[in-house]
Amino acid sequence: MVSIFRETLTAAAIKAKARALGADLVGIADGAALEAYPPDPANPQRPSDITALDGARVIVLAKRLSRGVARIAAWNDRHKYYNDELALTRLEEASLELVYWLEDNGYPAIIVPPTHSDPWTYEDGKTRKHLGTLLSLPHAAVEAGLGTLGLNLQLLTPEFGPRVVLTAVLCSVDVACDTRMSEALCLGPSCARCLKVCPGDAVLHWSRDWSACDPYRSPHGFPQLNDHVQRIIAAPDANAQKELLRSEDSFNLWQSILRGAGVITGCRKCADVCPVGADYQAMLSDALDAIPDSSPEKELRAAEMDESERAGRMPEAYEAQHRWIGAAQRRT
Repeated sequence: MVSIFRETLTAAAIKAKARALGADLVGIADGAALEAYPPDPANPQRPSDITALDGARVIVLAKRLSRGVARIAAWNDRHKYYNDELALTRLEEASLELVYWLEDNGYPAIIVPPTHSDPWTYEDGKTRKHLGTLLSLPHAAVEAGLGTLGLNLQLLTPEFGPRVVLTAVLCSVDVACDTRMSEALCLGPSCARCLKVCPGDAVLHWSRDWSACDPYRSPHGFPQLNDHVQRIIAAPDANAQKELLRSEDSFNLWQSILRGAGVITGCRKCADVCPVGADYQAMLSDALDAIPDSSPEKELRAAEMDESERAGRMPEAYEAQHRWIGAAQRRT
């Protein structure tokens, strides 16, 4: 772009505009850092995988999730799905308006939503394969100074813990970048509330079993749609097919396709019970401190992880993600 057509912008001005548009948190990451330190070298998820021209800055926006639905115990409550989908819609609208504002000031920009899986990673017939996004927004958020990653690699923020949704805006605007937090917000296996509450038992030692998590975090996503259509095709007769078409599964899938609730949103039990964030004690602890979902097996696994760390034995997963987790802390 020719500089004469550009207005002079600052990081503070960009953040103020994003907040005025509805974002609760805003940070700016250096695109070069995301290029140099990909979350997974085997699947880099770099700004340059999206644009070769406009990824010098990654503006990460966050919107807090409703505390009221977090207090609902069931992981698969549709009120949760819809409330979270509406929060994401609000954030996507704010991101689009920020793009228009940046472009009005002479800077081309691109939205990166949290729901856009990389189409090149899909393999025909492998509906259960976990599909990553084109850019890891939790890692970008850490680079933008918004927080650190937790035991299951979800983003934790000082203000709202993990109870946020994220988008990013790529833009080569020459403004100051934010600094990563060096100390972990997560207390790791000495807390392990996310591990104990997980209905899919997907929380590992500073990692996540995505194949176990996906059916819960996207319960009405493409795999369920594929399975349901196959059941209809394989039904023994027209009446059985008709019953399946009129079933609750069909109804839930129809609603989810209509709004994305249950597809782009789903289980967030690990986020609900996380004690990190100023909002937890204020609005959630009275309803969520007890974890009836835990089991002796989960308690033992968390204790073994904590004992290993106290002995100075950190897992490879922690070492691989140390840049974004930060210096480990634990409950005393």
